[in-house]
Amino acid sequence: MPSADQPSASTIEESSFKIQNPGGDWRDELEKKGYTVVRGVLTRERAKYYQDQAFRWLKSFDSTLDLDDPATWAKADLPWQTDKNTYEHYSVVHEKFMWEARQEPKLIEAFAQLWGTDELLVSFDSVNITLPNLKEARKPWPHVDQAPRKRGLHCIQGILNLSEAGPDDGTLCVMDGSSALVEQFFDEETSPADWEMRDNRYFDAAEMEWFAARGVRPVRVQASPGDLILWDSRCIHWGGEPTEKSSVIRTVIYAAYAPAALASPAALAEKQRIFASHGSTTHWPHTNIKLRELVARQPDGTPDPRHRTQPLEPAEHTDKLLKLAGIKAY
Repeated sequence: MPSADQPSASTIEESSFKIQNPGGDWRDELEKKGYTVVRGVLTRERAKYYQDQAFRWLKSFDSTLDLDDPATWAKADLPWQTDKNTYEHYSVVHEKFMWEARQEPKLIEAFAQLWGTDELLVSFDSVNITLPNLKEARKPWPHVDQAPRKRGLHCIQGILNLSEAGPDDGTLCVMDGSSALVEQFFDEETSPADWEMRDNRYFDAAEMEWFAARGVRPVRVQASPGDLILWDSRCIHWGGEPTEKSSVIRTVIYAAYAPAALASPAALAEKQRIFASHGSTTHWPHTNIKLRELVARQPDGTPDPRHRTQPLEPAEHTDKLLKLAGIKAY
């Protein structure tokens, strides 16, 4: 019988996930630190193509927006985005350029190397376009995207980097080494009775001190256009805002992959339903499949009249795309 401060067997979801790692490449760092950068997944030219497509999509809402002229940014009638600077409404998740990016061979190859299979599902995740110095920078919101009840490796998240991510630019911030300690934290500092069933858990300042006392420090991940940033969902992280010194428009596409064999029939059914509605989901490709609100809201809470029920430029539903989406079986 477990003590009151220890998780009971019924609350724990153990994972059999193992990174397929022969040693000697970026997977070493991912296992040790909980994050890594895979260099040159795209050529710079290809990264520029996807950034241009993302900019083209953004400018479709206001033709006066000139992304080369910051003077036009504040006046532009931009589409609604979350407070995390991501766009996940207006069917953008299923735009042609988004699906083209998800099918990039070296992107898929990186995740295939992780899981030991190329029979993968991909998340229906968002695009981030952050115009620097346009609004007050959001304070860090340290969190993990894996519920305390889940133990071991369940999900690796990914960012396809399309812009420079230097020390002052917008980028992913991680607590280096936190993935190896987070389960200990939950067991020692929290009660299973307080563990929410959702795969998202935020940390307050006092809790972050627990990690700092064990030598865990924040890192702004630096990457170039075409690089792939990977991190364990147990790694504490947040979106790092650009400083006032940055002039770079952060542009990234979030994409995570997992073996299709891990998805339950119910998860696949929900994935298919969301795909049909051109909706977006969480960072998880194979479980925790939840439809994010379809219709963007204006500041007063009313639906944005510019809501789009389908992409401006739909993707071709190739065999490869449909398998990644969970629509067709491998």
